[in-house]
Amino acid sequence: MEDRRTAWLLGLAGLLPFLLTLGMAGWGPEGWQETAVRAFLCYSAVILSFLGGTHWGAALQNPQPGHSSRLLIAMAPSLIAWPALLFSPLWGLAVLCVGFVLVWGYDLSRSGRCGWPAWYWQLRTLLTVIVVLAHVVLLTHLW
Repeated sequence: MEDRRTAWLLGLAGLLPFLLTLGMAGWGPEGWQETAVRAFLCYSAVILSFLGGTHWGAALQNPQPGHSSRLLIAMAPSLIAWPALLFSPLWGLAVLCVGFVLVWGYDLSRSGRCGWPAWYWQLRTLLTVIVVLAHVVLLTHLW
């Protein structure tokens, strides 16, 4: 129970950099807005890569016959996130947003669910919805 509470607290706290940089990008001083967009992009790439790392760990902790592909899939978020930082902010945001949706889709698949407690999906869904909405808001602001 304590792990669940800690995971929820840390997960929600992990939204703060998204929300703070989103606020600064949209409503902060003009000189800070470009930096805030870049900070949002970098944090987004880090978190997307982190999500891949969780699957790497889950695959190693809970090996299942025929699930070796999970290790390969766990690399995909990093391979999406890193190039997204090389694109223009608008395209980078779009790629990262799609990356979060794809990882969430895999999380909900049979092999993606393996090894996680049942409550984890409520947390992942809430966090993903907020993160994707933050990307959409920033995309519409930049558009």
